[in-house]
Amino acid sequence: MHAAPQNSPVSIRIIYRGNVQGVGFRYTTNHIARRHAVSGYVKNLPDGTVELVALGLKNAVDRFLDEVDGTFIDHISDKETTSLNESLPLEGFAIRR
Repeated sequence: MHAAPQNSPVSIRIIYRGNVQGVGFRYTTNHIARRHAVSGYVKNLPDGTVELVALGLKNAVDRFLDEVDGTFIDHISDKETTSLNESLPLEGFAIRR
């Protein structure tokens, strides 16, 4: 994965593994997103993982994800990050069911 300039738009999908459901992950992530210039969503998946999609300028997305990771450091055992090529037409940040 190539490093994008800090002021370029990025779209990232992360799958979090560990004790990430039933611990307020989606609610807290949604709350954290309000403090950052990002859009996207967070969603529980049937296999017990959590999917997070974040869009925004690279520096804002990085700060947002750093805060999420730091908040749930004791709950995340692994994460898989994928850059999305397409820019999803998302505005705001939401919890998806």
